[in-house]
Amino acid sequence: MQTELNGIKLAYDEAGEGPAVLLIHGFPLCRQMWRPQAKALAAAGFRAVTPDLRGFGESESGTQVGSTDLLADDLIALLDYLGIEKAVVGGMSMGGYVMLNLLARYPQRFSAACFIVTRADADDETARGKRNHLIAEIKAGRPESVSNAFTPLLFADGTVAAHPELVEEVRGWMAATSASGLVLGLEAIRDRGDSSSLLPQLSIPVLVIGAREDKAIPPEKSTDLAERIPGAQLCMLSAAGHMANIEQSEAFNAALLDFL
Repeated sequence: MQTELNGIKLAYDEAGEGPAVLLIHGFPLCRQMWRPQAKALAAAGFRAVTPDLRGFGESESGTQVGSTDLLADDLIALLDYLGIEKAVVGGMSMGGYVMLNLLARYPQRFSAACFIVTRADADDETARGKRNHLIAEIKAGRPESVSNAFTPLLFADGTVAAHPELVEEVRGWMAATSASGLVLGLEAIRDRGDSSSLLPQLSIPVLVIGAREDKAIPPEKSTDLAERIPGAQLCMLSAAGHMANIEQSEAFNAALLDFL
């Protein structure tokens, strides 16, 4: 489905009826990553809402500089359009950065949160340099530099060996992302603030899902989140990397549904 919000066409899917669960994809991915969760949520009596962030999947980029404020405001506009006053929100990696922005600026709209292979701290200078390098590569006409850089980081070694078709499918999602979307996402990641001070202030139920073989965001970042957030539950998935929700979808869904 598509609707026009904040001057762009925003694509999203809905599945099921009941309490709303908004799932925010990572970089440089799209809403297709949530297919196993949308099906499970709908079957369990929830309303799964899975958008393509601005510039990703089938959503338009617009012309603004990328920021977590911009991406978060799009999602609030989508919730308003769908008539959802309050939702559970889950964010994976970059989606977690957008989720932290939402929790800081629109706390009244969310009843619970799920931090999925993500972190609360900002990029250091080394990381910012890597973002700038990729932005320069994209602007020089080499957008494939992004999928080349990210593919080795996304999966546990066992997944690559056992499910090469999954790796190729995800690589296809990355390759299909527009150059403008890639730049927008990298700008938003590079310029995000440090949200560490927000964590002890969270008063809603929180689930943190980490992956023991995550090469993109170290698993200790998930442990750190759970320790800083009052009452947070921690689930560390084995034999899973950064794409934990599709590498170990049954274990992931069990943890998510138990939390809900």
